[in-house]
Amino acid sequence: MSICVLGAGMVGGVIAQDLARQHDVTSADLNDEALGRLSKRGLKTRLLDIGDAHALTAYVQPFALVVCAVPGFMGYRTLKALLEAGKQVADISFFPEDALELDALAKLRGVTALVDMGVAPGMDNLILGYHDAHMQVSRFECLVGGLPQHPKPPFFYKAPFSPIDVIEEYTRPARLQRDGRVVTLPALTEREMLEFEGLGTLEAFNTDGLRSLLKTMAHIPEMAEKTLRYPGHVALIEALKQAGFFADSVVEINDTKVRPLDLSVKLLLDQWKLEPGEPEFTVMRVTVEGVEYGKHLRHVWEMHDEYDPVTGFSSMARTTGFTCAAAANLLLQGKFREPGVHPPEHVGRHAECFTYIREYLAARQVDYRHRTQAV
Repeated sequence: MSICVLGAGMVGGVIAQDLARQHDVTSADLNDEALGRLSKRGLKTRLLDIGDAHALTAYVQPFALVVCAVPGFMGYRTLKALLEAGKQVADISFFPEDALELDALAKLRGVTALVDMGVAPGMDNLILGYHDAHMQVSRFECLVGGLPQHPKPPFFYKAPFSPIDVIEEYTRPARLQRDGRVVTLPALTEREMLEFEGLGTLEAFNTDGLRSLLKTMAHIPEMAEKTLRYPGHVALIEALKQAGFFADSVVEINDTKVRPLDLSVKLLLDQWKLEPGEPEFTVMRVTVEGVEYGKHLRHVWEMHDEYDPVTGFSSMARTTGFTCAAAANLLLQGKFREPGVHPPEHVGRHAECFTYIREYLAARQVDYRHRTQAV
C-alpha cells in the first residue's frame, strides 16, 4: 500500500522506516537534513511545505493512507486538511486542540482518523479502552517517563524532544478526575516516590496527560496521569519555576526586552540535549481497577524499553512510533473501519485491535507485561 508520512523528525522517521518494511512509503518534510538521513536509508522522500494546505492536499491525493507526525502547533490544521481531502489518517502530532471537534468532518468525508496513537497518550488509552469494554472501571492511573540511562547532576534529566515541550508539561495545570468530576491542580503537585524493578526509586507528579479520556471516559470516578523523573529533578524545576524562569511575560534588562521562558529554553537546550547514541529508556505503569465478572480486580501493565544501538532508534521514538505504525496497519488492513476521529481508547475497546497492536509492539521488542491482582 502507498503511505505518506508527514514529518521526518525523530518519531516520523522511525514510523516511515518501520512501515517501509511492508509498504511503499514516502516521507515528506520541509527539512532537507532530516529527509537526507532517511534517503540514505533507502526511503523515498519529498520536499514539501506541509503548512501550505493547497500543496499538501494536492500531494497526498494518490496515497492510500497518511501518517501525520508534524509538530503539535501545526497538527490540528494539518489533520483538518487531510480529512477535507478525504484521506485515512494515523496521527501522532499531539496538538493541544480537541481532535474530536473534527469527528463530524471525518464522518462527512467517510474516512477514519486515529489520533494520539503513541505511548502516552496512546498505549495507556488503548489499555483502558480494552478493559472498559468488559469491566466496571473505578480507577485508572498512568505513570510514564522518558529518562537518560546515565543521569548527571544537577538536572538528572535529558529530553528526547524540545525543552519548550517539557517546560509546558511542568507549567500547564493538570486536569484529573476525582469523585466523578474534573478537578484542576498545578503541575508538579502530589509528588510521590515509587519503586520500579531494575530502576530503583523514581518520583511521580501530576501532569495534564488525560486529554480525550476526560470526555470519553467521564464515567470513571478516578483518573490521573503522572510523569516520572529521577529524584531531585522536580525540586530544582520547582525552584526555577517559582523564581520566574518559565514566565512568558516580557522583562527589560539593560534596555533589552526578553521573555524569561525564551532564555530558559535556550540555556536548557544544551543541558537537556540527548547526544547521538546516548542511551535512554521509557518506563510506564498503567493501573486499571474495578469490578470484572463479579470480582474486584486490579490490572497492572508495565513497560520498560531502551535505546536500540543497532537501529539507532531512541526508546521514545520506538515506543511512540511503533504504536502509530501499528495503527496505520489497522486502517490499511481494514481491522478498524468506523468513520470519524477516534482516540486510542475507542480502538482499544475492540479486542482484536488491542491484541494486534500489542503483538505488533512485542514483535519489535516493546513488551507490555500484564498482571492481575485481587483487591
